[in-house]
Amino acid sequence: MTAPTATAPDEAQPDGGGAAGDGTPAADDAFDRDVLPSPPGATGALLRSLLTPVKARVALTTFLLLLQQAAVQAGPLLVAYAIDHAVPALRADDHGPLIALGAGYLLCSLAAGGLQYAFIATAARVSQDVLLDLRGRIFRHAQALSVDFHERYTSGRLISRSTTDVESLRELLDEGLQELVTVILSFVYIAALLLWLDLGLGGVAVASFVPLYALVRLYQRRAGRAYRQRSTAIAAVIVKFVETMNGIRPVRAFRREAANDADFAVLNRRHERANGDALLEMARYVVGSRLVANAAVAGIVLWGAYRVADGTLALGVLAAAVLYLRRLYDPIDRLGMFLNSYQSAAASLEKIAGLLAQTPSVQEPAAPKELPPLESEHPGREVVFDSVRFAYRTGGEVLPRFDLTIPAGQTVAVVGSTGAGKSTLAKLLARFYDPSDGRVLLDGTDLRDLAVPELRRGVVMVTQEAFLFSGTVAENIAIGRPEATREEIERAAKAIGAHDFIASLPDGYDTDVRKRGGRISAGQRQLVAFARALLADPAVLILDEATSSLDVPGERAVQRAMATVLKGRTAVVIAHRLSTVEIADRVLVMEHGRIVEDGSPDELTAGTGRFAELHRAWRDSLA
Repeated sequence: MTAPTATAPDEAQPDGGGAAGDGTPAADDAFDRDVLPSPPGATGALLRSLLTPVKARVALTTFLLLLQQAAVQAGPLLVAYAIDHAVPALRADDHGPLIALGAGYLLCSLAAGGLQYAFIATAARVSQDVLLDLRGRIFRHAQALSVDFHERYTSGRLISRSTTDVESLRELLDEGLQELVTVILSFVYIAALLLWLDLGLGGVAVASFVPLYALVRLYQRRAGRAYRQRSTAIAAVIVKFVETMNGIRPVRAFRREAANDADFAVLNRRHERANGDALLEMARYVVGSRLVANAAVAGIVLWGAYRVADGTLALGVLAAAVLYLRRLYDPIDRLGMFLNSYQSAAASLEKIAGLLAQTPSVQEPAAPKELPPLESEHPGREVVFDSVRFAYRTGGEVLPRFDLTIPAGQTVAVVGSTGAGKSTLAKLLARFYDPSDGRVLLDGTDLRDLAVPELRRGVVMVTQEAFLFSGTVAENIAIGRPEATREEIERAAKAIGAHDFIASLPDGYDTDVRKRGGRISAGQRQLVAFARALLADPAVLILDEATSSLDVPGERAVQRAMATVLKGRTAVVIAHRLSTVEIADRVLVMEHGRIVEDGSPDELTAGTGRFAELHRAWRDSLA
C-alpha cells in the first residue's frame, strides 16, 4: 500500500460545483443579473450578420415599400387636383378631368394594395429566415459551451433567450421595421410634397418635427431601461417555473408548494411592475406627441384658412396640405409602437449577443493530434495526471498538486467523503474542465491536444443522473454509436443485464421512454446508460456514482457484467457504495483533493486505514 505525498490543499469546493465567466465579482453579478457581458458593438454585429445573407431580399422589400408609399401618397394630390381643376371643369361640362381623376385614384389604390401584399409576403420570408438562423445559432452555441457555463447559466435563461427574446425580435421584424420604414418614407414624401405645394406650409410642418424628435429621443432612453428590466423579469419567471417543474417530486415530498407560490408571486409582481413601467413610458410618449401634432395641425389650418380667404393659397392646396398633415402626424403613434418593439427587441438582442459572445472554457486544439491505434488484445489506454492543480472559479482549490498513473487496462475505484475531489477527478479525465495547471495524459497525449470527437471515442462517462432522451430504448442505447445494428444494441444490453426488462416493455427495444426516460424506473435508466456506454466501446470508461440508483440485485447483475466487459479496458469507478469496489483492481481513497491510501481492495481492507474503517462500517450496516 502506498500513500503519495501532496501539498496541503485549500478548502475544497464540493464536487459538482463550477462557474463560468472570468471568475471576477463583476462576471458573477452578470450571471445573477441575466446580462452576460459582450464586446462593444456585439449587438449591432449580430444583427448585421443575421441580415447579410438576406440583404438582397431586404433591398427588395424596401423597394416594394418605396413604390407602395408613392402610390399611397398620391391620394391628397389627386384631391387637390379635383378641387382646383376637375370640379371647375365639370361645371363647364368637361367630364374628362374627373374621369381621369377617378381612374388614377383607382389605379393608385390597386397598386398600393398589390405592392403591400408583395411587401408583406417578402418581408415574412425574410423574418422567418432570420429567426431560423438565430434559433439555430443559440442552440448550437449553447451545446458548444463548456459544462462550467451551464452550471451557472440556468436552462430557464437559455429557454428565455431562444423563446421570449427571439419572439421580441420577431415582432420587430414582422411589424416594427415596416412601421419605421413607413414613417420615414411618409416623412420624406410628405415633406417634399408640402414644400412643393407651398413653401410656407411645408416649412412649418418640417419645423414641428423638432419637438417631436426630442420626444422620441427621450422616450428611447427611458424605455430602453424599462424594457431591459422587463426582459430580465420575465427570464426570472421562466427560470423559477422550469426549476419548480423539473423538481416537482421534491416539491411535493417536502410540501414546498406554498413557499414556491410565494416566491413565484414576488417574481410575477416584479414582471408586472416592469411591464407597467414600459407601458407608462409609452403612454407619456403618445400623449406628448399627439399634443405637439394637434397643435401644429391647428396652427397650420388656421394660417392656411386666412391665406385662402385673401387669395394667396388655393383651396385644393390647403385641403391636400391638411390631408398630408394628418398622414404626417398619424404615423407618430405608429412610430411609438415601433420604438416599443425596438426597445424590447434591442434588450433581447443585447442578451442574445451576450450569450453568443461567451466562449467555451474548454477549447478545441488548433492542431489536433490523434491517439495511437489500440491493440485488439489491449483495448485500454494509460491515464496520467501530471502535476495537476484545479480550482473552480468561484471556490477554493479542489486538487492542490495531484499526480496519478493508471496503467492501461486497470480498473480503479475512487472513494472518499463528499467534497474530497472524486467527481472533479472524473470531470478532468472526461475533459469537462481543463486543469488550472499540469496535464491529463491519455497514452502520453495531453487531452487538450485531442479533438473532441477523438476524445469522446476514447473516453466515455456514465453519470449518476443516467439522462435519457425522448425516443426509443434502442435509440438511447445507440447514442454513442448511431450506426450500430439492432443485434449490437441487444448484445450490449444483454452484457449489462438490461435485456430482460427491455424485452418485457410494451414494444421492447422500440418502446418510447418519453421525456427524461420517465416511463422506466431510475434503476432501469441506469442500466440503459450502462448499455449505451458499453456499445460506444471506449478505451477508458468513467463511472461516476453510476450504480447509485440500482437495488442490490440490480447492482450485483451490473457488477457481474462489468467484470467481463471491463476486462482489458481502463476504468475509473467513483463510488459511495463499497460493494462497487469489489470489481476494482485498485482502490484510491481521497481526502481534501489528495490520495491518502492507494492499494488493492484486499490490501486496504486488511489494513487499519481509512478504507478499512469504511469497509467495516459498510459490513456492519449489512448485518
